[in-house]
Amino acid sequence: MQPTERMRFHVSTADLPATRRLSDWQEIYGRSITHVDIEPIGTDEFHADFVFHLLPSVSIAAGSRSAAHYHVTRDLAKRNADAVLLSWVRSGAASMAQFAEESIVDVGNAVIASSTDPFKGTMLKPGSFTTLALPRRTIAALSPNYVQYFGRTIGAESAALRLLMRYVNMMLDEDRFADEGICRTVSDHLVDLAALVLGARGDAAVPALQRGARAARLATIKFDVLRSLGDFGLSAETVAAGNGVSSRHVRRLFEEEGSSFSAYVLAERLAKAHNMLADRRFERATIARIAHECGFGDISYFNRRFRARFGRTPSDVRRRSEDGGSRDICR
Repeated sequence: MQPTERMRFHVSTADLPATRRLSDWQEIYGRSITHVDIEPIGTDEFHADFVFHLLPSVSIAAGSRSAAHYHVTRDLAKRNADAVLLSWVRSGAASMAQFAEESIVDVGNAVIASSTDPFKGTMLKPGSFTTLALPRRTIAALSPNYVQYFGRTIGAESAALRLLMRYVNMMLDEDRFADEGICRTVSDHLVDLAALVLGARGDAAVPALQRGARAARLATIKFDVLRSLGDFGLSAETVAAGNGVSSRHVRRLFEEEGSSFSAYVLAERLAKAHNMLADRRFERATIARIAHECGFGDISYFNRRFRARFGRTPSDVRRRSEDGGSRDICR
């Protein structure tokens, strides 16, 4: 399925009657949503829970499920949209067999499959997973040799795969797909990153590197910054080390946006402090403590930069919150 606009829906066996859970799931998921035969493994109760994000050119399925075989026969494969499937497990382990190739999928690696050819995917033990359905024609244009990866595992040593997985996981964890305005851009980035995973080289790799890889790297770096605003040791060097790039590369990414790493950190720290001061949940916290938790070691410096940014002092914002005024939350 190649959607024309962003859609999201959630399906779960928890919503089905216990006595018909497997049979209903085989009909709902195995026939209506995907085209697959399902065979549970072991004696544990069968369960599955998925969220589907249908973006302009990419479909994402993410969720958890118990151990089971998922078999796409030749007849069932004919009903599928022409896509390249890229899957990885976030916990647990799985296997994939296609074109006489069989691979084990552990946390940190991924497997590639053709949606229009028979294959068998097995969740070897309960766990969580993510699958991308990517437009074959676009992938073929960017990575002409993509077919060599079908049925094979791509290991964690692939920098492109690590970046793709981090980018998708970040988007899912933060529910970024709820913003329809960014869905087309993110969809394009995912195709670009997948093409790099599937061997895009030379001239074909240039647009993917310039669009998808650069944007995804900057997004993950910003995500790391937002998680570390209260860390006094936060720097371009520490963020670079966590992302496997140089501090010069980190700074250049922000410069290409017309900003700088230090300016972004300062703006986000100030925004976080403003939000806390305007939030009644932090009314018992002193201004100095809030400044400290947002990464400011010098209260005088914090006061000056806060007033320059918002035109009001931290005390002004605190008093407005206490008086029941609008919170004017900043981002």
